[in-house]
Amino acid sequence: MTTYRVTIANRENATFEVEARRPLLESLRAQGVDLPYGCKYGGCITCAAKLTAGTVNQRRQVALNNRQINAGYVILCVARPMSDITLEIGVDSHGELYRNPFLDPLEPHELKASPHQEPDDGP
Repeated sequence: MTTYRVTIANRENATFEVEARRPLLESLRAQGVDLPYGCKYGGCITCAAKLTAGTVNQRRQVALNNRQINAGYVILCVARPMSDITLEIGVDSHGELYRNPFLDPLEPHELKASPHQEPDDGP
């Protein structure tokens, strides 16, 4: 069984050992970390956290767009550690998670590519 260390930076650098095969939300809640969650399948952002070091596998998530992923956000209910990681959790970590689309619309490269989208070959 492979395990990794999770450090929660904005909770006094608390550390936890987690299994690589279990979602972070499940592993951390089992160790007493109070984390919000909604869907438990990666479809909402209730359990979003900011990854500041390390790598995770979160290919099952469908809630984050490219801008949020590039800013370091992960969906804890589906993310599995691939190394020792450092997270920031809770609403104080969500500074870049939300953005008003009317004041600051997403650029095309920040959106998720649709699996049915045809390449644009121009006129």
